[in-house]
Amino acid sequence: MTAPLPWLAPHRDTPFVGEVLVPGSKSLTNRVLILAALGDGPSVITRPLASRDTNLMAAALTALGATIQRDGMTWTVTPPKSVGTEPATVDCGLAGTVMRFVPLLAGFGRAPVTFDGDEHARVRPMGTTIATLRSLGVEVDDGGRSSLPFTVQGTGRISGGRVDVDASASSQFVSALLLVAPRFDLGLDLRHVGGPLPSMPHIDMTVAELRRRGVRVDTNHPDRWVVHPGPVDALDFEIEPDLSNAGVFIGGALVTGGSVRIRSWPAHTDQAGDAWRTIVPAFGGTVREDAGDLVFSAGTTLRGVDLDLHDVGELTPVVAAMAALADSPSRLTGVAHLRGHETDRLAALVAEINRLGGDAEELTDGIAVRPRPLHGETFRTYDDHRMAHAAVVLGLRVPDLLVENVVTTIKTYPNFAPVWERLMTTTKA
Repeated sequence: MTAPLPWLAPHRDTPFVGEVLVPGSKSLTNRVLILAALGDGPSVITRPLASRDTNLMAAALTALGATIQRDGMTWTVTPPKSVGTEPATVDCGLAGTVMRFVPLLAGFGRAPVTFDGDEHARVRPMGTTIATLRSLGVEVDDGGRSSLPFTVQGTGRISGGRVDVDASASSQFVSALLLVAPRFDLGLDLRHVGGPLPSMPHIDMTVAELRRRGVRVDTNHPDRWVVHPGPVDALDFEIEPDLSNAGVFIGGALVTGGSVRIRSWPAHTDQAGDAWRTIVPAFGGTVREDAGDLVFSAGTTLRGVDLDLHDVGELTPVVAAMAALADSPSRLTGVAHLRGHETDRLAALVAEINRLGGDAEELTDGIAVRPRPLHGETFRTYDDHRMAHAAVVLGLRVPDLLVENVVTTIKTYPNFAPVWERLMTTTKA
């Protein structure tokens, strides 16, 4: 198949001033889908994100016996009477939530379930998932690769109990276990035994959603979670806007000296993207609440930053793009785990910023960016939606910047490219 031609990113000589309602949260949608499939009755999900990742999750749950009826902005999820009664194949795409959450659910079935995904998915860290399944008595055939593709063969039940796991490469290893733990015969006593846990807001989100559905989760000790066995309540639920996806519009406003209103920003949330409240002031901008929205505005200059993004690593690509356009050097640290995401995001960001004439350097746990005049060039995305977001932010200030495979943004934001083009070429300062 012929690769699509690179996409010319919109460029602006004037500040972007506008407002945006971003689609629903991918992280929240996929967690809620898993819990709805484990529920004690049908659940109605309102405003779910309909993107590649969430469509892959819905298809995976359907393959395991759940029924998902879509009616506009609502999805009704009916749990299966029995999980995985027929052999199935699950396409994970590049979705970490699918490749790490669903295999544990498949472990409750009695039929073989094969998991595979995109080419880049086959290099994502999966050894922890596979080892955990085996420690729980679930058979996994991975051909000795510790990666996709692999086949899960369950026995119809999982005893549970104490599980030690090193989740320093991804918080998804913890969330995957927590989500299915209420169905373990003995519940789960989960203990993280590795280095610092990345992306803690995602684990907090998982725990909050379990508790919202009546599951008892004890979190009295650091790096330890005790989930008690029992039913998962069916629950009708509305998905929050995706605050990480809001970041590309926030970045666009700040690098052009403008402002953006993000509509319906939740007052209380466990989303990592809520950190934009503190990241924007670090760059010299301002944040104000107004009638349930947040308004992010640029300051007189875009300052360099020194930020530890360990808990909010998914924001790093857009932050790095902003740093490349700032008035002084920046250091973004605490994100060594980004080497195991859709691509090695640290190496990719350094390569692409430098391709434009920039000066970026990979650190042990992050990157350093020293602003220099940038020029147009093709920015490679490595099939990574967050890399595409970084590219379009840079394109606002760098003429003739071409984005390779901008369509990769459908992973979490359907129709992103036309939405971005319309806002950035028709909105007046």
